[in-house]
Amino acid sequence: MKKKTSGHSALGENTRLAHLGHDPGSFHGFVNPPITRGSTVLFPDSHTMATRGQKYSYGTRGTPTTDALCEALDELEGSAGTILVPSGLAAITVPFLAYLSAGDHALVVDSVYGPCREFCNTTLKRLGVTVDYYDPAIGAGLEALIRPNTRLVHTEAPGSNTFEMQDIRLVSDIAHRHGCVVTMDNTWATPLYFRPLDHGVDVSMHATTKYPSGHSDIIMGSVSANAEHWPRLRQAQLSLGICGAPEDSYLVLRGLRTMGVRLAHHQKSALEVAQWLEGLEAVDRVMHPALESFPGHALWKRDFRGSSGIFSFVLKVDGKERFKAKAHAFLDALSLFGLGYSWGGYESLALHVDLSDRTICKAPETGPVIRLQIGLEDVADLKHDLEAGFTAAAAV
Repeated sequence: MKKKTSGHSALGENTRLAHLGHDPGSFHGFVNPPITRGSTVLFPDSHTMATRGQKYSYGTRGTPTTDALCEALDELEGSAGTILVPSGLAAITVPFLAYLSAGDHALVVDSVYGPCREFCNTTLKRLGVTVDYYDPAIGAGLEALIRPNTRLVHTEAPGSNTFEMQDIRLVSDIAHRHGCVVTMDNTWATPLYFRPLDHGVDVSMHATTKYPSGHSDIIMGSVSANAEHWPRLRQAQLSLGICGAPEDSYLVLRGLRTMGVRLAHHQKSALEVAQWLEGLEAVDRVMHPALESFPGHALWKRDFRGSSGIFSFVLKVDGKERFKAKAHAFLDALSLFGLGYSWGGYESLALHVDLSDRTICKAPETGPVIRLQIGLEDVADLKHDLEAGFTAAAAV
């Protein structure tokens, strides 16, 4: 018998996270669902097999482990259904393939995750889909970019690496007036701090590699859709044969239990570091939506419930020819901050941002952009580490 399943929406976020996808009664009382591995599923008779008259029929179509994670994400997102995919990038590409066909046009925000742009400019182009990029601050001007064959509008807020905000409700309302599906990469905020479907988005995408996992040891993505767009998303997943692994699903589900506590720590520490950076002479500006100085702060404050642990700053440098050398000197002097591309884990990371693919939101003229992921370390230690980076950069 399943323990209580109703009323989660009225509970606090950490209470909800402790009980989502939680059904000990179905697993002999064990509090965590076991990892169910398998491809073959047996049927009791040929009629059941012919009609697929049982819950599970083949490993790619779901297991008790993957279903537990999907159910948890559906409750967090307020979605009709969720699919699991092998990576955060696949969480973008599978929906694009689901909703776009040859001859269609898509609008994608210019501050989008870089590999998404690569997919649009290569695979989608080869398949006969035209993609245009728009300014995240375009607002009502988006309407002028929509063509008769526009089928999808993709959003990301805050934007990758430079953290521009978007008015997601306005974008969704405009897109829906023209019959477009609206998708959003919500990896930065997670559904704890922003629920895309509540703001008009049709399909919410996440790299569950990041905060849901939280331990830098798995690669996975999730896509959650509203009732109108769920059937087509599910069909695309089945047709493409793409699914999430049970082991990774187990780890993400385990990570969800502590995501609220971890995010609160990431948020507090990142804001403290960002505010400290704002006061340094060596920093031109800090790109963090929760800072009052940030251009998109009002939108963030209106729509979001919190901020996470990743943001960027511009290292003040005279002369573009010195950008790379100064950035590399800064990064190479760090010892607690690892040099790595991912984020959302327990450890702090840093990298020199490449914005060469942008068409609208181009790189600043005042210095290189350094992206920081603030982990779970003590802030005083992180500040000391960053000071070493500034000292090294100044010496170049």
